Amino acid sequence: MFLFRLVFGLLLVFSLLCFAMFVGTRQALWWKRGMVVLKWTLLAAAGFFAVLILERLAPLL
Repeated sequence: MFLFRLVFGLLLVFSLLCFAMFVGTRQALWWKRGMVVLKWTLLAAAGFFAVLILERLAPLL
């Protein structure tokens, strides 16, 4: 559980750093990198919560 939270947090921090670099340099490369990392972060979060929900539903089935 701690590992998933750590990875999720690091991905969010890296995404924020990419967006900060975009604001500082105005290079579109940083915006694209930030969006890619943010998309993967949201995908990882959706998968993580799906696993949590399935763990909660397993005893009911």
